[in-house]
Amino acid sequence: MSVSIQRLNFRDATFRAELDKALAWNSISDQAVQASVHKILSDVRERGDAAVVEWTNKLDGLQAESIQALEISRDELQHSLNNLPGDQSAALEKAAARIRRYHEKQKQDSWEYTDSDGSVYGQKVSPIDRVGMYVPGGKATYPSTVLMDAIPARVAGVQEIIATLPTPGGVKNPLVLAALALAGVDRVFTVGGAQAVGALAYGTDTIPGVDKIVGPGNIYVATAKKEVFGQVGIDMVAGPSEILVICDGLTNPDWIAMDLFSQAEHDENAQSILVSTDAGFIAEVHKSIEKLLPTMPRAEIIVSSLESRGLMIEVDDLKQAAQVCNLIAPEHVELSVANPRALMDDIRHAGAIFLGRYTSESLGDYCAGPSHVLPTSGTARFSSALGVYDFQKRSSIISCSEAAAKELAETASILANAEGLFAHARAAEIRKED
Repeated sequence: MSVSIQRLNFRDATFRAELDKALAWNSISDQAVQASVHKILSDVRERGDAAVVEWTNKLDGLQAESIQALEISRDELQHSLNNLPGDQSAALEKAAARIRRYHEKQKQDSWEYTDSDGSVYGQKVSPIDRVGMYVPGGKATYPSTVLMDAIPARVAGVQEIIATLPTPGGVKNPLVLAALALAGVDRVFTVGGAQAVGALAYGTDTIPGVDKIVGPGNIYVATAKKEVFGQVGIDMVAGPSEILVICDGLTNPDWIAMDLFSQAEHDENAQSILVSTDAGFIAEVHKSIEKLLPTMPRAEIIVSSLESRGLMIEVDDLKQAAQVCNLIAPEHVELSVANPRALMDDIRHAGAIFLGRYTSESLGDYCAGPSHVLPTSGTARFSSALGVYDFQKRSSIISCSEAAAKELAETASILANAEGLFAHARAAEIRKED
């Protein structure tokens, strides 16, 4: 099967311009999508449950007569978990245990210290009260995402998790329901799209409003999350999935081809990138791609993704490869080289870093332990993987002794007066007068 994949060379004068063009992702700003999302959100905010039911029936082909018909009972969730095939149940439980173990190490505790003047300063760490979790359910369903979202929230101490799960045509995935039961999600509604985001953000008579919404979705979900930000917190506005593989030319090319497939099969907009110091190896990987494609059930999606957004980039050395990675700031980067830890020191921007030839990105997607909810579209330059810290808040603690209050009053007064905030200054000064 012939596949055309764009080739770039770091040495070319036009490299940066061509790279920027290949990385461009602007669908989130589509005006038609924004208008549609705004209409749905406004309707949900105004009419609550009735709007949620109407939009869900219209967009997912359901015939629900009430919002209650869209809620999945705890008994149904538990039934799905109890009746999973043995191998799936064992895999789900093993993945959940590994995810929990990893995230337990992220949990932050409150702290305080006492200054020399007797004042106490510190930080109080508290969990978010209620979290909304969007579970994808359109082109693909992801029970793994349920675990990656819900378990860190539970480790953080979140009191209540409300999940929304689109079920087009009324089809429910038993493995997703089982994951929701295993993760201990409190309530689940078969609602998707912008109407789900609106219900979680604004609250309805039946669906509780939440403090933060997490979880990936399609372009309508991403746009809705962006619009409700401020009313609630969000984890991120996610774009298409990405992988960047840096290889020194010594890994089995079939392995690399399959790693590129692992992202390309998500959807036509996913991006798979190979960076190598060996032009001959790049050609070998291309041959492996064409050889292995006929064995892939989602070959049509893979071809579309690779031809529209795939890249193969030649560099002079691994230092240049790291430079390319830092320019792209990919969601996933595999360091398939002889000394991955040395190369990792040069990687500044990446959602997750996979070290060594045997560490496929797919292990991170399912069961390694770290969350697979990662920054995309270059946002790894300033953001991180979803974790326990995303479900905790930090409050500053300030307790001044009498001596400290009088000593600090002069400094505060000078700065407040300089800013023209005279009541601030007097509030500090007045405590010196007793």
